[in-house]
Amino acid sequence: MVNTNIRIENAKIRFRNFSGKEGRFNPAGRRNFCVFLDDDTANDLADEGWNIKWLRPRTEDDEPQAYIQVAVSYANVPPKVWLVNSKQKTLLDENTISTLDWAELEEVDLVIRPYNYDVNGKSGVKAYLKTMYAKIVEDEFADKYEDVPDSAMSAMMG
Repeated sequence: MVNTNIRIENAKIRFRNFSGKEGRFNPAGRRNFCVFLDDDTANDLADEGWNIKWLRPRTEDDEPQAYIQVAVSYANVPPKVWLVNSKQKTLLDENTISTLDWAELEEVDLVIRPYNYDVNGKSGVKAYLKTMYAKIVEDEFADKYEDVPDSAMSAMMG
């Protein structure tokens, strides 16, 4: 039984589906993303029972790439996901987390929590997002227009 969280700084995340959009490999409503792992970490986690997968190399010179798929669920234990820029951090919720699907991310730090399962004779450890800090790449004009009022915020305050 695994009780220890996985903590990854400067994580490399791919195949983002924070919106839960239906796709070729994803049923509608299932929010998730993948985190690339180094071989040693992947092997250690696999030995503990985590569901580690490997991408096939694209060329004969490439090595297989280990990864873990991480579920993002607001059903039982909602994750704390922060979108960070140089001026502030914003807590994302179930309605706003989909912005991460297309955001240009500079750095991602995260904590993954284990869920031990034993269903229909299959057992293992499923990965769920617990905490994430996603720092976005800021464009070159962000500082120039920082003090210009946001019309949407003005309307809400209004």
